[in-house]
Amino acid sequence: MKTTEELFRELVEIIAKLRSEEGCPWDREQTHETLKMGIIEEAYEVIETIDQKDDEKLEEELGDLLMQVLLNAQIAKDKGKFDINGVIQKINEKLLRRHPHVFGDLDVKDSEEIMKNWDRIKSEERANKDEYSILDGIPIHLPALIQARKVQSRASRVGFDWDKSSDVLKKVEEEVDELKESIVNADQPNIEEEIGDILFSIVNLSRFLNVEPEDALRKTTAKFMRRFKQMEVKIAQKGKKITDYDLTGLDKFWDSIKEDERK
Repeated sequence: MKTTEELFRELVEIIAKLRSEEGCPWDREQTHETLKMGIIEEAYEVIETIDQKDDEKLEEELGDLLMQVLLNAQIAKDKGKFDINGVIQKINEKLLRRHPHVFGDLDVKDSEEIMKNWDRIKSEERANKDEYSILDGIPIHLPALIQARKVQSRASRVGFDWDKSSDVLKKVEEEVDELKESIVNADQPNIEEEIGDILFSIVNLSRFLNVEPEDALRKTTAKFMRRFKQMEVKIAQKGKKITDYDLTGLDKFWDSIKEDERK
């Protein structure tokens, strides 16, 4: 079995070969911009295998994600900007700098103290980058639910937060009432705003209840898809099409599937 160092060097060389004149035309055509969606897709495939608890598939998908990192680093090297060594050096330095309780002399008593120190270090890093808001550095292209949770968590760390989950639940109910009013008034711009407020409040509630909203919604969507496909199969077994049934008929299939899941 090859060592980690040997395997990593081999992978770097493979990526470099693919990008060379003797390599693959498709790989040579790629840029940081063309690979953006690939990075997102590979990251979500990793998440999917984690949810599926499929270790063998996770091993494969982590490799695909690593390829995206190396391919982007090789593109940068080809342009004379940086290489994978620089990428590794920067993350090494960051991890050492942000963990003085492990690699330095700082004493901490619990995870809460670690996070406070982490925020202090990141604040110093932002100052060096001319980023002074505690909200600076949150990627604008994050999925909206994840972005909202990060914004709320950052604000919470400086004391701008609700006291308890029951207060947040009241806020959700208040936002729903405001949405109802907007619907009655047929105020479309305000309807959009109020739906956004509800979603933001739901994310806040999930944070208080230690639920990741992105995970929760993804799992619920997956559950809907699973039940819907089962309904399609049941209907096909009867020699029918889904369009042959009205909503009442479809609901009977749906309720039957839910009942089977509870058994």
